[in-house]
Parts: sequence; structure tokens; C-alpha cells
Amino acid sequence: MLGLLAAAAAGAAVLWIFDPHEAGNPLPPCPSLWLTGLFCPGCGTTRALHALLHGDLPGALAMNPLMVVSLPPVAVLVARELQLLPQAMAPLARHLGNARVWAVVLIGYGVLRNLPWPPFSWLAPGGFG
Repeated sequence: MLGLLAAAAAGAAVLWIFDPHEAGNPLPPCPSLWLTGLFCPGCGTTRALHALLHGDLPGALAMNPLMVVSLPPVAVLVARELQLLPQAMAPLARHLGNARVWAVVLIGYGVLRNLPWPPFSWLAPGGFG
């Protein structure tokens, strides 16, 4: 667990220091976008996390709204795995941990954010901002 926390802190430090919007930054581009020209469900996550670390919620939502709204449910699941979740929240965590729901959401989001007309085009990185 200590290694995971250290990796998260290092990642946050990198995202604090380097702006993924700037040319020549050391952060890698999305391989799915590079290979296919299509936005994957994770496209824009690096830029969204950078924006969140700098207190820019609208900028984060413009880059990857699904990632931003998924942070609270993911935090509940992480707390459950670390056995830090209050017992009263166990039913919620059980529902949030349903992999089938996550799969449908991710696949649907990946398809919808590549449609070229509003409101779906707003789901593309920078599409609504």
C-alpha cells in the first residue's frame, strides 16, 4: 500500500509540475487516439487530472467528464478495499463494484464521445469548455 501511495504522490507531482497542454511536455499522448484517431474512454484524463490538481473543475469536466464524476464512486471502492469504508456504506460499495455496469458505461461513453454532433461532441476532450 505504501508503494501505491508513493506512486500516486509521484504522479500528482508530475501533473502539478508539467502542463499536458504544453508542447514538449514529458507526458505520453493517448495511444488509442494516436493509433485509431478515436477518443477512448480515458482520453483527456491526464489533462483533467492536471486541471483538478490546479483547482479547475470546469477545465477537468471539459477534458473528461466521466473521469471527474467517477472519482467519488472510485473513492468508495478504494476505501472498501482498504477496509476503511463504514459498514453502513457496504451496500453502496457492492452496487458500485458491479463490473458489468462499469463495462456498459465505459463502452457507451467511448462510442458517444466520438459522435460528431452535440451534445455527444461535448464529451470529447475539450468539446465542452
